[in-house]
Amino acid sequence: MVLPKLPSIRSKRDIGTALSEINVTPFVDVMLVLLVIFMVTTPMMQSGIGVNLPQAETDTAPAEDGLRMTITADRYIHIENSVININLLEARLKSYYSGKAKKIVYVQGDRDLPYGFVIEILDVAKKAGVEVVGLMTEPKEAPTKK
Repeated sequence: MVLPKLPSIRSKRDIGTALSEINVTPFVDVMLVLLVIFMVTTPMMQSGIGVNLPQAETDTAPAEDGLRMTITADRYIHIENSVININLLEARLKSYYSGKAKKIVYVQGDRDLPYGFVIEILDVAKKAGVEVVGLMTEPKEAPTKK
C-alpha cells in the first residue's frame, strides 16, 4: 500500500496564499449600472397626477412655496401623495399649516370640474385659515401657421 505524500510546509507556500486585498472592479461595475438605472427611472416617477388644466394666456407658475392641491375630474382631492375627501379637507389643512407663518395653497383643478365644486373647496380652504389661494393653469398654445 502506497501512502500519499503529504505536502511539506514549503509546498504549501508554492500553492498560493489568500489575497489580502479586495478586488473593487466588480463592485464599481455594479454600482455604475445601478446609478444609470436610477438616473433613467427617477424622472419617470415624478410624473404626478394626470389633470387637464384649463388654458390661459398668462403664466401661472407659483412664485412662493406652498401646498399643491390637485383635484381630478372625478372629484378626488390629492395632497402630498394622499387622496382626501372634501369632508376631511379642513382638518387636513389645519394640521398641515399648524405653526407655519405663510398659508398658501395652489389649486390644480381639472377643466371639467363644476365651478360650484371648486368654490366649495376654496371655501373649505378659507375656513382652515389659508390666506392665499392660487389657481394654476396651462399656457395657451400659439396657433400654428400653415
